[in-house]
Amino acid sequence: MLPRESALPFSRPEIGDEEIDEVVRVLRSGWITTGPVTAQFEKEFAAAHGARHALAFSSCTGALHAVPLALGLSPDDEVIVPGLTWPATSNMVIACGARPVFADIDPVTWNLDPAAVEQALTARTRMVIPVHFAGQPADLDAIRAVLRKAGREDVTILEDAAHAAGSSYKGRPIGACTANGSAAACFSFHPIKNMTTGEGGMVTTDDDELAARIKLWKFHGVQRDAWKAYSAAEKAPATYDVVLPGFKYNLTDIQSALGVHQLRKLPRFNARRAEIAAFYGRELSGIDGLELPGTAAYECVHPWHLFTVLAPDRAELMNGLLALRIGSGLHFEAVHLHSYYRERFGYREGMLPVAEKVCARIVSLPLFPSMTDGDAADVVQAVREVLHAV
Repeated sequence: MLPRESALPFSRPEIGDEEIDEVVRVLRSGWITTGPVTAQFEKEFAAAHGARHALAFSSCTGALHAVPLALGLSPDDEVIVPGLTWPATSNMVIACGARPVFADIDPVTWNLDPAAVEQALTARTRMVIPVHFAGQPADLDAIRAVLRKAGREDVTILEDAAHAAGSSYKGRPIGACTANGSAAACFSFHPIKNMTTGEGGMVTTDDDELAARIKLWKFHGVQRDAWKAYSAAEKAPATYDVVLPGFKYNLTDIQSALGVHQLRKLPRFNARRAEIAAFYGRELSGIDGLELPGTAAYECVHPWHLFTVLAPDRAELMNGLLALRIGSGLHFEAVHLHSYYRERFGYREGMLPVAEKVCARIVSLPLFPSMTDGDAADVVQAVREVLHAV
């Protein structure tokens, strides 16, 4: 095929008039930081994901920092994380003063392997952070079964749900934490995610006390609601107290103005992603050397944040697509083999063989709701041409 007349990006957010009008309304309201629109966004997100509480953050990374601290993670603790993830998952464990312990991934779903969790458990294990890779839920019941078998039901499960807005596991929404046996779930609203607030994140939990502690950690450790204090909604004196050394991870009303409408569109966005993913699955099957993403054996709804393939030669495929004006992504390199983790913790090749094999070949194909059928067909034709499978 000839290169496309216009380049097809790997991802593109879909922002409509509703979002734009809402942002303008917020700007004109005079209240642009965290306030009533963020409160509305939190309420609607909690309802959509089956959670008692939702707390908005400036990023999922901030959430992955604050929530373990709210759960009492200490420098003596170890946290099990998968080798296939963005570094924020493990970096924030270190930011909390604890030690990440990398475990291998399942060869079919590319999610954290429960058997590898069992092998990684030590007396110092305090937490497991499964990542719902590409949006397909990790096997949470199997992870809990491993902990129960080992007599370690004291180990907390914290879900990295950065890819998983709108997904479900065995009929239970990701975000409905009590039902799924986790303490909390952390979502991302980065522009390439299934819904966006520009940058941002959300934490869901069903634990009232944990929600209160998270709220303190995400805003300076201050016991006061700024919206109430400054909007004349609270009687004077509007005093406050700092009860722990928290951070500034709040989401603004400008960003939440995007979020409330993106959330309402999320089912449509995810349905379109699923259509494109199904097309890719049909049209790319059977190409020599190309492996497609696997399907979990358990019931789940996959929101298809990413459509990742394993290429026979990653550089050849990505460069070939680029020459045809089609974008692609690399999600992700094996975290344990990055320089910092090699040098500090001694990780080496061969320690997580499945993650290393997957990460050496993984490529993300274009996938976003406003892609046309013609766009998707161009991607398939380009992949076939680059891999000489036309």
